[in-house]
Amino acid sequence: MGQEIDASGFSDADFARFRDRLALETASLRDRFVGGALSQAGPLIGFELEAWLVDRHCFPAPHNQSFLARLADPLVVAELSRFNIEVNGTPQPLAGDGLWRLEQELAETWGRCVGAAHDEVDTVVAIGTLPTLRESDLCLANLTPSNRYAALNREVLKARGGRPLDIAIDSTAPGGHGLRSTHDDLMLEAATTSFQLHLQIPPDRIAAYLNASAMLAAPLIALSANSPFLFGRQLWHETRIPLFEQALGDEPGHVQRGAIRRVTFGDRYADDDPTVLFAENLELFRLLLPVLDEEPGDRFACLRLHNGTIWRWNRLLVGFDLDEGGEAGGALPHLRIENRVMPAGPSVIDMLANAAFWFGAVHALARVSRQAEEALPHATARAGFYAAARDGLDAEIGWLDGRLWPVTKVIEALIPVARDGLLEQGVGEELAERYLDVVATRVAARRNGAAWQIAHHRRHGDLFRLTAEYLEHQRSGMAVHEWPL
Repeated sequence: MGQEIDASGFSDADFARFRDRLALETASLRDRFVGGALSQAGPLIGFELEAWLVDRHCFPAPHNQSFLARLADPLVVAELSRFNIEVNGTPQPLAGDGLWRLEQELAETWGRCVGAAHDEVDTVVAIGTLPTLRESDLCLANLTPSNRYAALNREVLKARGGRPLDIAIDSTAPGGHGLRSTHDDLMLEAATTSFQLHLQIPPDRIAAYLNASAMLAAPLIALSANSPFLFGRQLWHETRIPLFEQALGDEPGHVQRGAIRRVTFGDRYADDDPTVLFAENLELFRLLLPVLDEEPGDRFACLRLHNGTIWRWNRLLVGFDLDEGGEAGGALPHLRIENRVMPAGPSVIDMLANAAFWFGAVHALARVSRQAEEALPHATARAGFYAAARDGLDAEIGWLDGRLWPVTKVIEALIPVARDGLLEQGVGEELAERYLDVVATRVAARRNGAAWQIAHHRRHGDLFRLTAEYLEHQRSGMAVHEWPL
């Protein structure tokens, strides 16, 4: 959810000062991009994993404050709700054994999280949406104590004119019932946990990688879907997608583009100058957290804070290179992509396999981005994204030849492309095969996290048993295609 803030209430003057500073930072970033004054480092990779705390009955355990105090690990921080945490990875060069380092760090940090369990928190689980989640869990009493979250909730409600959120998601189960629900706050976001990937590359290649990421969103969400149940109902294979998009609702745009959503796939490919996205942030989106601090303008504090309130599924970020001591204090600013498409889970090896697939395929597609953009219109990529979120590995999507294909066929065709992309970036052949073999076997078995959950529930009809056995299999370290029912 981003950085903490000091203020919990804002005046009109706060908004005016923040907007002025934001406009200056937005123009400055563009000047740096045009002038070649941004970091040329990369490819560097990293991750954020959002996870759940659960009690011994498999219900959410709203005790992240005491849990984090016991754990005392700077890589693990609070999230929006008291029953969520976020696990962070240390940035690594992709070349060589960077993927293996990420895997080992995630496994070790996850092990420490499991070890920090106590009376009020039985364990942690990485899953897109917890099957045993109740609507009553998503209340403001379970909001993590934070000025940022309190202010964000208040300002989101203001942006909607105080209107409640109307949630409507259909069911993919034969004869299933969709969900219709109304909520008055942003706590629905807490039901949507992700495995977010970060990719830093030289700025002149960012636009091509952003556009390749949009093209890959459909196969990637089908490959990784892991959120089929919400409030006891089987909905989309990746219900997290429509739920997160609806969790903040629509708000009026600042220009004549009708209502806009802060969680979005976008409506077109990125321009050659990717900093146009930050200009759009300034033009289109209402300010939510107008907090000025003492940082100089070249730290882009306002730009980063405002950008943190707009959740594109593939989001452009501004960060800073680390110096030899691991600090970002005096380093050059950089651009990087945050891929927010994938849910958390099912296992560490599954998540790293998904990461390897994306890191390899996005590089290969970005090399031919112009031809690919012409062959796959943005509207087709967007439609495929929602089709894959709805139907998972059963989806059909439009692809580069202009035809409609089963998404499994598209993924199968992309696996050797991803392999070549990894090798071109200096990843060892053995390591590339380790991860992409998991992808290939999962697709052949047609068994991602969502498919396992749906099949388990169809056989046993018990979401508590499903969650307990999911936890058991996750702890085993096996890839999901190996999990028994």
